[in-house]
Amino acid sequence: MKDKRTQWLSRLTGAFDKAKRQGNNTTPTSRERGAVTVQNPLRSVGLTLFLLFFISIIVMVVVVGILSAQISKGIITDKVSEASKETIVQAADKIDFFFENIENMSVQIMSDDVIADNLTKYKETTLSAYDKLQAGATITNRLKNYVMANNKIADINVVPLTLESTSYKSSTSIKEEVFKSAWMEDIKKADGRAVWLPTLKAGYVTTPNTFAVGRVLRNIKTSTIEGILVVELKESSLKEVLNGLSIGEGSQIGIVSQTNKVVWNGNTESLESDYPINIVADTTKYKEVRETNDFETSVNGDTKLVVYDKLNRSNWFLGGNVSINELTKEASKINTVIWICVLVSAAVASVLGFLVMRMIGAPLVTMRNLMMQGAQGNLVVRTKVGSRRDEIGQLGESFNRMMEQITQLVRQTSASAQEVLNTAAELSDASRKTALSAKEISIATEEIASGASSLAVEAERGNDLTSNINVKVAQVVASNQQMEVSSNEVMKSSEQGKMYMSELITKTNTTEEMTRSMVEKVEKLQESTRSIRKILDVLHSMTKQTNILSLNATIEAARAGAAGKGFMVVADEIRKLADQSKQSIDVVAQITDTIQHEIKDTVTVLSEAYPLFQEQISSVKYTDEIFKQVAERMGSFTVQLQDVTGSIQQLKESQSILSDAMSNVSAVAEESSATSEEVASLSTEQLSISSGLVKLSEKLEELSNSLKESLSKFTI
Repeated sequence: MKDKRTQWLSRLTGAFDKAKRQGNNTTPTSRERGAVTVQNPLRSVGLTLFLLFFISIIVMVVVVGILSAQISKGIITDKVSEASKETIVQAADKIDFFFENIENMSVQIMSDDVIADNLTKYKETTLSAYDKLQAGATITNRLKNYVMANNKIADINVVPLTLESTSYKSSTSIKEEVFKSAWMEDIKKADGRAVWLPTLKAGYVTTPNTFAVGRVLRNIKTSTIEGILVVELKESSLKEVLNGLSIGEGSQIGIVSQTNKVVWNGNTESLESDYPINIVADTTKYKEVRETNDFETSVNGDTKLVVYDKLNRSNWFLGGNVSINELTKEASKINTVIWICVLVSAAVASVLGFLVMRMIGAPLVTMRNLMMQGAQGNLVVRTKVGSRRDEIGQLGESFNRMMEQITQLVRQTSASAQEVLNTAAELSDASRKTALSAKEISIATEEIASGASSLAVEAERGNDLTSNINVKVAQVVASNQQMEVSSNEVMKSSEQGKMYMSELITKTNTTEEMTRSMVEKVEKLQESTRSIRKILDVLHSMTKQTNILSLNATIEAARAGAAGKGFMVVADEIRKLADQSKQSIDVVAQITDTIQHEIKDTVTVLSEAYPLFQEQISSVKYTDEIFKQVAERMGSFTVQLQDVTGSIQQLKESQSILSDAMSNVSAVAEESSATSEEVASLSTEQLSISSGLVKLSEKLEELSNSLKESLSKFTI
């Protein structure tokens, strides 16, 4: 009864407070009573959607355009690079073939019997001056015949080893510094091998603007060194061999020496100068990554694509460079198309954004203004939905239904407020009369409650002691039962562990047999890889023989002249096939070596793992014995726990009987005390409620008047 009255009083008080707060909150402020405030247009949804459409379309077009231009430039550069590399490689092969012919001619001169005989005759001390002159003229005429047979040769000279030598000298105009030059020393050190000399403006012996090949001239009949044979070649002969070679518009082709000096680039003035692109340094610096024979470099702020190939005969470099901007100038037209697409996309994005603003932004602004008017108390506002059935239309319909519901609610609230006002007046009179009666009852009940309280305190103390004993006994029983359950679980786990250990012993033995079999199979595989290695050695020897045969065939085809050109192509293809076969065999050999190394490591690991498997079997057997001992001891422990549980259960039953008796005594005492206190409390509470009812009645009347005044401000 006490709880029900307290809850009723709290609910009534809360309802009055809530009604007052709502009445205060519905009073419009001076700002709300004014016109609808227009928000910042920059924060509107329509403008946000417009910017999203516009920016997303423009960004996508620009990104796609830039990526397309970059990809196009990359593709063009790669394609030109591949074509240029092929062109440079073919041109380098032509130059090597030309140099090979010149070297063969120098060998032919050394093998010429007429020249050999006259060189020997020229050094005879008993020879008359006339006969010596005749011998020299014969050698000179013979050398001129070789010069006339090849229009790319400027001159062929024989230079004695020293200035004071009595050996034949092809020209009396050989300068003294020739004998002291570094290139003479290089030829002597080569000891018969051909040495290619880069282009000099002053020439080497007699002719300016020439490059040359030199070798020690050894008499084939007497094996004595007669001097140095120098074959000077016209600088323009390289232009004829390259035959207008080009790798693109504005490209530059050149041949550079090992010191990066210009051997030929079509401009006589630049001979002996440094080549603007240091091909030699780049090939040395990027040796590991320059297998493609191309790279990019910057010259005077312009990025150049450089393609090169090494000349095998002379160790010079044939290189070409072209501006990447020149290669990709056609791709630059894509930029114009990109900007046109950007402008068109901007126009399309503007139109779409404007439509979105009209279709979404404008209705939302209208809805916002109507809601603000409704918030100020104007409940007659409605939105015109029209024929729209999308989310905007549904929002408008929902707004109209909401305003209708609010209007009905305000009407009902206004009628209810009048009824509450009438009831509050009647409640106020009744509560005043009740307050006087409750005051008299409260004084009488307080004296009865004082005596009953003392008896309840003593009974409660005895009941508490009995309850504590009961709780302790229950805890002991629960703990003992939990120990019994745990021991049974340990027993089951031990039995299951024994089963698992038996299975583990069987599987470990199987693993040991499989490991032993694996070791045997890996050793057989190692023997097979050794056999493959022997076969690869035989194939490698065959490719070397094929390469030598193709080289001999090329030389014979070159000697045959025009009739051997077809055979020369076939020999060149055979040489390429032999090189490809050699590369493939080398790759297979590397793979085979890797497999042998991995097999060896596998055998080592398996050999080390086998003793570990044996140790594992011993450990598993020892663990199995431990599980058996645990199972036996847990069985005896479980029996002892069951005996203890029976004894504690008997103690619990005795304690339960004592607890019931004390509870009955305490209950009787508490009931008497509670009855007295309840009567006193109800009397006091009734007095308090009566006073509160008087105040609440007055407050309810005030709130009713305030609510009625607030509702009068709504337009319905």
